[in-house]
Amino acid sequence: MQKKLFPEFGLSPELLKAVSKIGFEEASPIQSETIPKLLEGCDVAGLSQTGSGKTAAFAIPAIEKVDPHLRAPQVLILCPTRELAMQVAEEVAKLALFKRGVRELPIYGGQAYDRQLRGLREGAQIIIGTPGRVMDHLERGSLRLDKVRMVVLDEADRMLDMGFRDDIETILEQAPTERQTAFFSATMPAPIQQLIRRFARDPVNIRIEAQQMAVPAIEQVYYEVDRRSKVEVLCRLIDAEDIKYAIIFCATKLMVDELAEHLEARGYGCDKLHGGMTQAMRERVVARFRRRGFEFLVATDVAARGLDIEDIEVVFNYDLPQDAEDYVHRIGRTGRAGRSGRAVTFVAGREIYKMQQIIRATKGKVRRARVPSAEEVEQKRSNQFIETLRETLEKGEFPKQDEMLDQLLEQGYAPTDIASALIHLLGADKPRELQPIPEDRPQETSYQPRGEYDERKRPYGRRDDRRADYGRGDGRQESRPHAKERPRSDRSFDSTTSHEPGMTRLLMNVGKVQGIGPGDVVGVIVGLSRVPREEIGAIKVLDRTILVDVAEAAANRVMKKLNGIKFKGHKLSVTLPERTAG
Repeated sequence: MQKKLFPEFGLSPELLKAVSKIGFEEASPIQSETIPKLLEGCDVAGLSQTGSGKTAAFAIPAIEKVDPHLRAPQVLILCPTRELAMQVAEEVAKLALFKRGVRELPIYGGQAYDRQLRGLREGAQIIIGTPGRVMDHLERGSLRLDKVRMVVLDEADRMLDMGFRDDIETILEQAPTERQTAFFSATMPAPIQQLIRRFARDPVNIRIEAQQMAVPAIEQVYYEVDRRSKVEVLCRLIDAEDIKYAIIFCATKLMVDELAEHLEARGYGCDKLHGGMTQAMRERVVARFRRRGFEFLVATDVAARGLDIEDIEVVFNYDLPQDAEDYVHRIGRTGRAGRSGRAVTFVAGREIYKMQQIIRATKGKVRRARVPSAEEVEQKRSNQFIETLRETLEKGEFPKQDEMLDQLLEQGYAPTDIASALIHLLGADKPRELQPIPEDRPQETSYQPRGEYDERKRPYGRRDDRRADYGRGDGRQESRPHAKERPRSDRSFDSTTSHEPGMTRLLMNVGKVQGIGPGDVVGVIVGLSRVPREEIGAIKVLDRTILVDVAEAAANRVMKKLNGIKFKGHKLSVTLPERTAG
C-alpha cells in the first residue's frame, strides 16, 4: 500500500514535533492503516510482523487520547517480555516528549516495586507492563483500571505461547467495557481469535502481508557501541578499511547536520542530504557525489530514497532504521549490479532487540563484529600504504628522480633516511586523531522513566538530563583524550597564559553545555587548521568556555581558521583570553 506522511493524520503539533525529532518522515504500512482507525475510536486486530513499526502505530493514538490533567492510568499496553516493555516505554517517551503532563511507566518483573509504586501514585497515564507484574499490582490494589480508555496487546501470540492467557483475560475483564482494544500479533491462531471475539467490539481487521524482502547478497555486520562513541567508531572503521565512497544514514535532519559537521572537522570529504534542503540543493549534492566530488554522503531515508549510484563501497546505518523494510532499502544502495558490497550498522544499548527483530524479519545473515582498536587501525593504514607503494613500484609508471636522489646520496644521506623523510612529508606517518572508546560493548542500564518520580519538584516536571539523553546518538565525544595529550593537571589553568614554554592559551566560547569534550576540540583544530596534534597542549572544558594550549606559531592560524565556523550548532569564537575563564 501507499505510505502516508504523518501530517496527513491530523496529529497535534506536539506529536508532530516529536515525530520529526525522532526522524519519522513517512509512516510504515501498519502505521498508515492503524493510526487513523485508532484515532477514530475503532477497535483493531492487526496482523503484522515484528520490525514493521507497529509500536508507533498504537503509541501515537494512545498519547493523543490521554487527558494530561487526569493523573490516573488511561492506557494499558501489555507486552510479553520485560525487554519489549522497556523498548515500547522508550518509544512512548520519545513520542510524548512535547506533550506536557503525559507520562509513561513501565512495570515488569525483576525491577524494584518501590519505583513502580511511586510512578503509579504520581499518576502515570500510560502503563506498559508484562501480564504477570500487572496482575501483581492489580492484586495489591496499587493499579486501578477504572479510568483506562485503551488497552493494547502487543505480540499477543507470544503472550499466549508463554502461558499468560488467564492473566490477560483477568486484566481485560477488569478494564472498563467501553474501552478501546487493540490486538497486534504476527500470527492469528485460534486462541487469539477467541480473545478478539470476546473482548473487542466490531474490530477493524488490518493485515499487513509479510513482504518477501529480497536482502542483497552483501556482507552485513553490526557493532554494539555507546551512543557517544559513534563518531569515533565510524572514523576508525573508515580508516581501518580505507573506505573512500560510502553513504551514512541517520535518523533525523539534525543528526545529518551534526554528523556532517563532525566529519568535516576531522578532515573527511563529505556532504549532506535531507528533507530540509531544497530540491535544487539536493540535486546538486547528488550530482557531485556521483562524480565523486566527495567521499561520504550523510543522508536521511526519505532524501536518499530512489538514489541509484554505482560502486558504493559501504552503507553505514549510523542510526537504526524505523523498520525492516527501510533497512533493506538502505543496504540495497551498495552491492548493486552484481558487485560486492558491505552494510555496517551501529546498535546502541537496548536497540539490540530492534536489531534482532530486523534480522528475523529479513532472514538475513548479520554478524556482530568487534570495534578495531586504535593500534589495529594504525597497523592497517600502514599496511595499506605499503601495499600502494609496492604496487606503484612494480608498475614503474612514475617519473624517475635520479638526479635529485643522486644529489642527496652524494651529500651523505642514507637511502632509508631519504625514504623515511619522503613518507613523513606525504603524511603517511601522521595518523588521524583517534579518541578512546569507553567500552567495546556498553553496559545496558535499566529503563528510567521521564521525570524520575522520586526526584521531581513538581509531579509532571521534566528533568534536564532526560532531554539531554533523548535522541543523542550524535557521537558527542565525552571521554578524555589519551593521557599523553594532557600531561598536566587542571592546576595549570590558574592563569590566562600557558605554563608550558612555546605554547599560547586560547579561549573558545563553547563548553560542556554544548556537549563538547576534549576530543571534539582536538578534532576541529586538527581538521580545519591542519595543526599537528603534537602542537596541541592541555585542554580544560568548562561549562560555557574552553581553554586550550596550542603552539605559539600556530595560534594565529587556529584563530583565523576556526573563528566564525559553526561548531556543534554554535558560532565559534576563538580569542586570546583576557582573564581566567571559570
